[in-house]
Amino acid sequence: MLDRAKLAQELIHEQSLHLTRTTTSRAMFEASNHLLGRVPMTWMNKWSGGYPLYLASAHGNQITDVDGNEYVDFALGDTGAMAGHSPEPTTRAVQQRIAVDGGITTMVPSGDAEWVAAELSNRFGLPLWSFSLTATDANRWALRIARQVTGKSKVLAFSYCYHGAVDETLVRTGPNGSAILREGNVGPAVDIAQTTRVAEFNDLESVERALAHGDVAVVITEPALTNIGIVLPDPGFLDGLRILCDRYGALLLIDETHTISAGWGGCTREWNLSPDIFVIGKSIGGGIPSGAYGITQDLADRILNSPDADLEDVGGVGGTLAGNVLSTAAMRATLGEVLTPDAFAHMIALATQFTVGVEKVLEDTKMPWTIAQLGARTEYRFCSPAPRNGTESAQAFDAEIEEYLHLFMSNRGVLMTPFHNMALMCPATTSADVDLHTTLFAEALSRISQ
Repeated sequence: MLDRAKLAQELIHEQSLHLTRTTTSRAMFEASNHLLGRVPMTWMNKWSGGYPLYLASAHGNQITDVDGNEYVDFALGDTGAMAGHSPEPTTRAVQQRIAVDGGITTMVPSGDAEWVAAELSNRFGLPLWSFSLTATDANRWALRIARQVTGKSKVLAFSYCYHGAVDETLVRTGPNGSAILREGNVGPAVDIAQTTRVAEFNDLESVERALAHGDVAVVITEPALTNIGIVLPDPGFLDGLRILCDRYGALLLIDETHTISAGWGGCTREWNLSPDIFVIGKSIGGGIPSGAYGITQDLADRILNSPDADLEDVGGVGGTLAGNVLSTAAMRATLGEVLTPDAFAHMIALATQFTVGVEKVLEDTKMPWTIAQLGARTEYRFCSPAPRNGTESAQAFDAEIEEYLHLFMSNRGVLMTPFHNMALMCPATTSADVDLHTTLFAEALSRISQ
């Protein structure tokens, strides 16, 4: 069981060790006087230890920082580098496009776009696709389309869900099931109750109560919650969600930006899901900004036949850089040559090895935590039993334990995702990398156990 006094003492030790190992990173951070929060994006301050590591190089699942420290990377860009850092086929395709064929942003397509769209259809089942540069934008545009074709104004999202910086989804459950803003939301345009109804994941009754108002255009969800820890769906929950959407005239949007870890065709193929809209991002470009949304033929007909919807100019859907020839070249190479069925089999087997190793350590130390696996993605949570919804998972957060574990790992050459305790496998991950984490995890827990 956890000993809080030992935890506090060991955390001080790990913080001190971090400072001595990463002096150049610290100096670069402190000299960054022209960056908001001293970092390119303020979320980079989520790294434990007071400042992020600064990058020297990254290849496969290996990262070297500017102090010369080497790391096994289980963060992998929070799925953005699920193909590994600078995978050779993607690098080759990007170099071919930039240096040989020429063109990055041209306002005209190449043949790669149709190839990628056909591949996405093959994997996920939706027949028609449009591109973005992030899943955030794909979600934003998809929600606009849903409101347009249904004539309804609201979105239903799950408490503590994550769909990027999409205003309508930064929500949690308030008193009496009301929709209230998640803590820390910056400058919301309106009261979120004006745009969003909220439900609890794995609670179909709460979904039906929200849909019964009759004003929900679309239900947006991941097949399993991920950014609040992995929360897996109960048996029958996603099927029930599809039935309720049909009953109340709402569209179903499945966002697989993270849950593509479940397999070559994500949860949608693995679990035989039937979304009206499908969103993907991050991973499919091998690190080059990429995203896409797919829609059914029926939905396409409805939007294209809508006389007051301007998809070609100022309708609020699209961007000049979206679908550019560089990103489509990267997507074609990544999907065609890197994130293959064989690669997923390898990655999922390693994630299973990771999960089994953690479970054994938890059993040996009698630590009342749990670990959940979603294909190539796995994550431990500081509670037992495992959370069944976002609210329960949020309540399991423990900043002190998280910082200790992250620093313990990074001080010994292993990187975990800075936002939470997620570990992701890529094609370059090895069994030895997983064993290293298991060994370190056991040592870390032994130091803070009673």
